[in-house]
Amino acid sequence: MNMKKTRIAIAVAAGAALLALQGCSSYVSKGITDDGRAEELVFPSVAQSAWLKEGTFPNLDNLRNVASGMTKDQLYDLLGRPHFAEGMAAVREWDYIFNFHSGGGVTTCQYKVIFDKHYLARSFHWKPESCAGLLAVGSAPTVVERQSVQAAQPARQLRLSADALFAFDRSDAADLLPAGRDELQALAKELSGMDVERIEVVGHTDRLGAESYNQRLSQQRAQTVRQVLASHGIPASRIVASGRGEREPVVQCDQADRTALIACLAPNRRVDVTVRATPAR
Repeated sequence: MNMKKTRIAIAVAAGAALLALQGCSSYVSKGITDDGRAEELVFPSVAQSAWLKEGTFPNLDNLRNVASGMTKDQLYDLLGRPHFAEGMAAVREWDYIFNFHSGGGVTTCQYKVIFDKHYLARSFHWKPESCAGLLAVGSAPTVVERQSVQAAQPARQLRLSADALFAFDRSDAADLLPAGRDELQALAKELSGMDVERIEVVGHTDRLGAESYNQRLSQQRAQTVRQVLASHGIPASRIVASGRGEREPVVQCDQADRTALIACLAPNRRVDVTVRATPAR
C-alpha cells in the first residue's frame, strides 16, 4: 500500500472512530440550528436504540428545575445519563424515557433536550406532548400518595464504602469484592419482601485524579449497584443511578504523604443508597 492510500485509510478510520464517539445515528432530529432548535423533531425508537428501555421514574422537582442555558454537566446532575446510544459529548440532543405514576397506572413518555452550538440546553420536547402536563404541581394524583407514604415510612439511607464494594479503581460487576457482593445481595433480599417505591443510588469518589474520570467512575459504580439489585428481583424501573464524582466530599484532608491522604479520603469514596419502601401487604 503506497503512502497516499495509507493516509486515506488512517483518515477513514479516524473519522469512523469520531462518529462512534459522537454517537452518530440515523434518528437524530433534522435541521438543528445554532440556537438549539430543530426544523423536524425525530424521537428515537425505544426498541432499537435505547440502552435503558425500561426508563426511569424521574425526580419531578429535578425535571421542573431543567432550564434553558444549562450545561450538559448540570443536566446530567439533574436527570442522569441519556437513555439512548447517542453519545454524551459532541452531540446536539439527548433523549430520555421517563415513567410517571398517573391515574392509577404508569404513563411512559419520551423527553428530548436539544443543545445550541455551544452545547447549552435550549429547547425541550415531549412525546406525546401531553406528558408536559405531568410536571404541573399537583397534576399527578400520586403526589399526595407519595407524601403520605413518606410520612408513614421515612426514607432509609445507606452509605456503602466503595473500597469495600469494588477492587481498586474498578467499577464493573466483575470487579465487585466478595464482601461487597454479599452486602448488595443482603440488601436485595431485604427489599424483596417490601413494596419498593424508589431507590436512588449515587456514586461518589475522592478528589484524586481527573474530575472527568472521577465523574465517569462514580456513575459506572452506581450503575453497577443498580444492575446487581435489579438482577436480584428489584424492579429496575424503580432504581435510579447517578454519579456525583468528587463534588460532594464528606471529609477534607491535606496530608502531604500520599498513602496517608488516600486513607484519610476513604469516606469520600462511597455509594449512597436511599430507599423508599414499605412492608409488602
